[in-house]
Amino acid sequence: MLQTVNLTKNYGNFTALHGLNLQLDAGDIMGFIGPNGAGKTTTIKIVATLLKPTSGTVYVDGIDICTNPEDARPLIGYMPDLYGLYDDVKVWEYLDFFASAYRIPANQRKGTIQDALEIVDLTTKREAFVKDLSRGMQQRLCLAKTILHNPKLLLLDEPASGLDPRARIEIKELLSELRKMGKTILISSHILPELADFCNKVAIIEQGKLIVSGSVDEIMAQCKGGTELRIKLVEVGDHVMKILAGMDTVGDVRQEDGCVIVTYTGAPGEHFHVLNELLKNGCQVLSFEEQQVDLEDLFMKVTKGIVS
Repeated sequence: MLQTVNLTKNYGNFTALHGLNLQLDAGDIMGFIGPNGAGKTTTIKIVATLLKPTSGTVYVDGIDICTNPEDARPLIGYMPDLYGLYDDVKVWEYLDFFASAYRIPANQRKGTIQDALEIVDLTTKREAFVKDLSRGMQQRLCLAKTILHNPKLLLLDEPASGLDPRARIEIKELLSELRKMGKTILISSHILPELADFCNKVAIIEQGKLIVSGSVDEIMAQCKGGTELRIKLVEVGDHVMKILAGMDTVGDVRQEDGCVIVTYTGAPGEHFHVLNELLKNGCQVLSFEEQQVDLEDLFMKVTKGIVS
């Protein structure tokens, strides 16, 4: 659905993007992660046909957006970080204006607007003025505008920025619902734990360069060099550390918050052998579990903290 090929963008002598290669299949939700100034917004604006790349190209559903932008735009829904809302119009009027801009026939606009309001749960605010909506409702209204023309690809630049916890949860649930509808979504965000809940792919960018991309599980295994196990025992002594360190399928062993953290490098799904070895040697194990994926740990591990 989306493929960037050696995407490069220069501003004078400054290179904002260095040969970026991304790929999203239909139905993917990719979390696009990076520090401020990394090139996330530049990438999204190029894909949205608002900026021309210096070199490279972008394909949306097989269409080269650099040579055929008019053909690609109906397939794209773009929601910027700083979106424009007109205060002195009603919710339905705001959507009607953009439905007209999207060239939706006049006799279809009422039904299209109603459908969009139902998706974002704003039907009761149809007659309200935009200025009277909370920030979370305004965010959902902007998303309703973004999906009016039923695009296949959604480009969302920091959609949960500045929202309170409840509004962020509502946006997250809404994005999950859009994925069920078959939408492909590229979403940039700094709220990393929330991305892990509904993104199936992640791309991390720094200084305009792609550091790593792929499924969350694959990247975590790649960066950790194996599966991390968290083991809690009645007593952690030198004998426990020696047992673990002596196993061929165990890499790093360390203590953290009263637990032993083990990097398992053996065959996938067979880390129960580590537990068996501990029990066989008389160790009293209270809990034994695989570490959960943590995007914040991953982000800190693969980036250097350098801002362009």
